[in-house]
Amino acid sequence: MDWDDLRVFLAVARAESLSRAGKVLRLDPATVGRRILRLEEAMEARLFNKSPQGYALTESGARLMDHALRAETAFVSAADDLRGASAGLTGQIRLGAPDGCANYLLPGVLSAIAAANPGLEVQIVALPRVFNLTRREADMAIAVSRPETGRLTLQKLTDYPLHLAASRDYLARVPEIRCQADLALHPVVGYIADMIFDKELDYQAELSGSHPALSSNSAPVQVNLLRAGAGVGMVHDFALPAAPELVKVIPDQISLTRSFWLIRHADDGRVERLNRFAELLVQGIRCELQRLEALT
Repeated sequence: MDWDDLRVFLAVARAESLSRAGKVLRLDPATVGRRILRLEEAMEARLFNKSPQGYALTESGARLMDHALRAETAFVSAADDLRGASAGLTGQIRLGAPDGCANYLLPGVLSAIAAANPGLEVQIVALPRVFNLTRREADMAIAVSRPETGRLTLQKLTDYPLHLAASRDYLARVPEIRCQADLALHPVVGYIADMIFDKELDYQAELSGSHPALSSNSAPVQVNLLRAGAGVGMVHDFALPAAPELVKVIPDQISLTRSFWLIRHADDGRVERLNRFAELLVQGIRCELQRLEALT
């Protein structure tokens, strides 16, 4: 067994599919399948169970996964050492983030990092869900709460405020909102209740339990609904500069504070390239948040 065998194994374990793994490896699915079969024969163990849903790790495969992840970390760390710390960041880094953060906060930060490191490829995976770093869905992820399980390292990025907002056109045609009780007369835009992936995103209690008249699992979609005059809803302050039609509503009465956390796999602390990227990311997010909030 060599590193190339483990690379193929890791790709299938993460993708749970020969075809998807093949796209990552730039190999055809049949070749990936033969490589897995060869590895299973060498290990004298079945590593995957195949089903209509895809390839799932067996108990033996899960044990090998732990060793393979450590080998991958060691390999990447060695490559970083050979490149030297003085060189710019290179290679591919995949960052997972909630879609609100990815749409309104990260573009300015990551474009600056990429411009300063032309050999670096940054991929932003913007999804309204929790990322599985053990399966390496991303190299690191930004989350709105601290995960309670997994071999992970956590770093608090920043706190950020949210306020009730609505479009100027909407507010001009409806009764004035003077207090929280007045919200009962207005349609609320919010998250789909059974698709809230983190309790920190459940804002309805702050709105007197009002059930959303229009809802989405995407924060940017909610912002666009509010821009179109659909009603009132909670908005990140850092998103307001991108939506000049919106203004805060009774900000002295309704205001929330949430936090962003940077989550990394525990073994990645030895990978200098990821450490350097994380440092730039943390600094950039804190500066960009201050800049955007100053515009509101």
